[in-house]
Amino acid sequence: MLIYYIVLVIMTLSGAVASLFLKKASASESIIATIKNINLYIGGALYLVSALLNIYVLRYLDYSVVLPLTSVTYIWTMVISYFILKEKISKKKIGGVILILVGAVLVSVS
Repeated sequence: MLIYYIVLVIMTLSGAVASLFLKKASASESIIATIKNINLYIGGALYLVSALLNIYVLRYLDYSVVLPLTSVTYIWTMVISYFILKEKISKKKIGGVILILVGAVLVSVS
């Protein structure tokens, strides 16, 4: 059972990293430049991997558990935005993520 939760964490990390690559692709000057940007394809491929892992996990865990726990993506996103994109993380953002996670845990446990 633990392996499915590990796959779920990998799924959320994959989704967060996919968003990072799409963010990098969005810096392109035009649509044509975006289409030629390798970051677009890396991000899309990572989203595909994340979706496939999601399907796999849903075979073994309840939907009412998997969906709330996908909010772990918010943690990865905040960490990535801080360390890689050098974005500032406010106390309000941290508080919001904590509330989301508490809610996700409460929903998935009950």
